[in-house]
Amino acid sequence: MAVIMYVDFPHKGIWGDQLASEMSELIESITKEPGFIWKFWTENKETEEAGGVYMFETRESAENYLDMHTKRLERFGYSGIRSRVFELNEKLSKMGKAPF
Repeated sequence: MAVIMYVDFPHKGIWGDQLASEMSELIESITKEPGFIWKFWTENKETEEAGGVYMFETRESAENYLDMHTKRLERFGYSGIRSRVFELNEKLSKMGKAPF
């Protein structure tokens, strides 16, 4: 069963197109993670928060990625990292036009 993972953290820095161009290597590595399906990158300049919503094939693959990603963010100097992993109700999600 697919799962959704949510991550956010305080972020002071670059946004938008500049962030996208500087994160190209990071997104390339994310897409190669076991069980990865997709990621929506999130940012809010006003509240200085960034993060993402991810879909993984299994809870195990999401939790493995989350553990590695949290450590990576901490090495980059981030703290206050929040995360959650949810099972996906695929039937209701498809009815709600989820991007499958």
